[in-house]
Amino acid sequence: MRLHELSPAPGAVKKPKRVGRGPSSGHGKTATRGTKGQKSRSGGGKGPGFEGGQTPIYRRIPKLPGFKNPFKKVFALVNTDQLNIFENGAVVDPQVLQEARIIKNTKLPVKILGRGDIEKSLTVKAHKFSSSAVRKIEQAGGKVESIK
Repeated sequence: MRLHELSPAPGAVKKPKRVGRGPSSGHGKTATRGTKGQKSRSGGGKGPGFEGGQTPIYRRIPKLPGFKNPFKKVFALVNTDQLNIFENGAVVDPQVLQEARIIKNTKLPVKILGRGDIEKSLTVKAHKFSSSAVRKIEQAGGKVESIK
């Protein structure tokens, strides 16, 4: 059975009765709304947020400050001192960083930051680098390669 083969049981779905279609329909004139009053008018009735006169929830809850920026770029951050666990001459890319449990997932772009010192000569491949990280990696005899 596939999703497009599903259908309700026969007789389970009925079309709504079309009211207000003239006197011969059996629901003419007031179209089953009764006479006068708020609910008999077009657009009448209480709104979706109405709570019987009690202050509605959208007015009881305070407005929260700030907003969430949909354009914010989120990176998996790695500092240069964390790269000291690798052997000299190793190639360090996001996959290797994940296997070493320095970053959690490789779906986020990786940014190398310059906190701490690096003693190993490494080839580091990442999406972004801070200028201090580039300086420290190259001073240690390593190379920096940017991933697009």
